[in-house]
Amino acid sequence: MGTTQQATYDGYIKALTDISRAITSDLLLEDLLKLIVMATAKATGVEICSLWLIDENQKPPKIKLKATQSIDPEYVKDRSLNLDEGVVGVVVSGKRPITIKYLQRSPRFKEKAMARRLGLVSMVGVPLQLKDDKVIGVLNCFTSAPHAFSTTEINLLTAVANQAALAIMNTELMLKNKVIQEELETRKLIERAKEILIRRRSLDTNSAFRWIQKRSMDSRKSMREVAEAILLSEDLGYYSSIPHALKKTPSK
Repeated sequence: MGTTQQATYDGYIKALTDISRAITSDLLLEDLLKLIVMATAKATGVEICSLWLIDENQKPPKIKLKATQSIDPEYVKDRSLNLDEGVVGVVVSGKRPITIKYLQRSPRFKEKAMARRLGLVSMVGVPLQLKDDKVIGVLNCFTSAPHAFSTTEINLLTAVANQAALAIMNTELMLKNKVIQEELETRKLIERAKEILIRRRSLDTNSAFRWIQKRSMDSRKSMREVAEAILLSEDLGYYSSIPHALKKTPSK
């Protein structure tokens, strides 16, 4: 293996290692996506690396640009496409990599003016694919000179993209679990606060809930914060201090 080829191979291994470590980390999703595009760009030496994710919350679903190491304002602007639109659409629907040696000649590539201005010539797009063959996004790499991506390069990029897909899904799962845990904890706090109000103010369950809800609206604080103030006041033995603890936040 030549020196250049070995350096490229080592770069891909480094990218895979960095992304693999992220799977067990507590990175926020935005930070993880940045790590993926930065690691991939460094490994490949491409001009621009971008990561698109499918947003299934939209009806119909769209695929959106989520991260890039490019700082060009035209490229980093908010962009989204239908799942059957452009090169990313072809990658998503076909569930396979797509390479284009000359972007200006390709009918599939729709953003020719942008590519011309940024000096982008060739590209490869690989699906972010999970073990069940589900595609969650696309990883694109653009070069500033004509380049025919080899089978080895495509295979290495596919390995990076699949590892990235796993890291993204793991991070999203952790975030969902965190939100669920926080919601459960909030419910427990509110229930405990309601019990205090029922005992202290002789309220029924619904009235106690509405009391907390009204305090939340009047003080511009969350119901969790109101519940925590009630519990703190109970612990300190200063029930009458609740209104003081929930002073209305002054308008800016």
